[in-house]
Amino acid sequence: MPPDLAAPAGVKEDAGSLFPAIEALAPPAEYPLSFLQPRFRNVEVWRREARAAVLAALGPAPAPVAPQAETLARFEERGVVFEKLLFSTAPGVRVPAYLLRRKDLTKPAPAVVDLHSHGGMFLFGKEKVIDFGDNHPAMHEYHAVNYGGRPTATELARRGYVVITIDAFPFGERRYVAPGELPAGWDRAKLSMDDVRRLNAQCRAKEPAIVKTLAYAGLTWPGVTAWDDIRTVDYLCTRPEVDAKRIGCVGVSFGGWRSLFLGSLDDRIRACCIAGFMSTVRPMMRAHMDTHSFVHFVPGLHLHMDLPDVAGLRAGRPLMVLQCRNDALFPPEGMQASVDKLAAIFAKAGAKNLFAARFYDGPHRFDVPMQEDAFAWLDRWLKP
Repeated sequence: MPPDLAAPAGVKEDAGSLFPAIEALAPPAEYPLSFLQPRFRNVEVWRREARAAVLAALGPAPAPVAPQAETLARFEERGVVFEKLLFSTAPGVRVPAYLLRRKDLTKPAPAVVDLHSHGGMFLFGKEKVIDFGDNHPAMHEYHAVNYGGRPTATELARRGYVVITIDAFPFGERRYVAPGELPAGWDRAKLSMDDVRRLNAQCRAKEPAIVKTLAYAGLTWPGVTAWDDIRTVDYLCTRPEVDAKRIGCVGVSFGGWRSLFLGSLDDRIRACCIAGFMSTVRPMMRAHMDTHSFVHFVPGLHLHMDLPDVAGLRAGRPLMVLQCRNDALFPPEGMQASVDKLAAIFAKAGAKNLFAARFYDGPHRFDVPMQEDAFAWLDRWLKP
């Protein structure tokens, strides 16, 4: 690039020579719908206005639909009951899920929506947070790298929670399958690690086509994801094993992004934990775009609010944010600024004790020490 457009020494620009033009075109980052703006004094009044803007950016809500749940399989493993389900989140849309609970539950229990990550792994979704005892080799590897070898849904069920996890669109049983791969490409148990890598690459290459197709349908990928997660809470509230007044959500990476939006948009989420997805967005623009999926970008949202402003919609309800200092997906200054801003939002709302943030050494992950802190937070707010 010409010398006058060059990035500072040692700094990579994901948009390359186009970054200066983008930076020049960008409006000031004033975030008029941040609760920290002086015009907002009442948190409930602010929440109504700001939440409406988030929902508008996500795109239209699907028509209401009864879950019409269907149990496909039920089995036990080490004292945990696993129930494989299908239920509706929109007309004509059936979503695969697992519901886990301890075998000895005798009365309605607290529940957690466990939101799986992305990690470039499209072949599996809900299985990313479940230990079946006999896991696909790809999941054995994924659990080790991303979850410290301890998938969260199974552990939460062992601790007395009713846990639900779905396949986000388009992961797991909702993934893209090329016509030439059917029917063999559908049965994941028969896939080798080489097959998984090849098919994941095929799915990744389809991300742009998915985004374009959704756009022509008047939809957004983030919106489809957020509404599926909200409708998962709808279904969870129908289960007799669940105390609907004690529901939490948790996730890492894309799962953290999902937890951020679910916890901010659904008042039924009493306690929320966001792991590995929090930063102010402007510091990310220069060199933290290529590391993120299209699903993380909500059109038009950041004319109104920064990412911590969205998470701040929980002000007055418990929120924990967990981050790793060496997380390559986010700039350190953005991660720190985000929790500083959240602390200020909760303080202005008179709810300082309902927000907690912690940093850990190491790279992007949700390992056992981080999980222990997250689970203790959930216990604090969801268990008697």
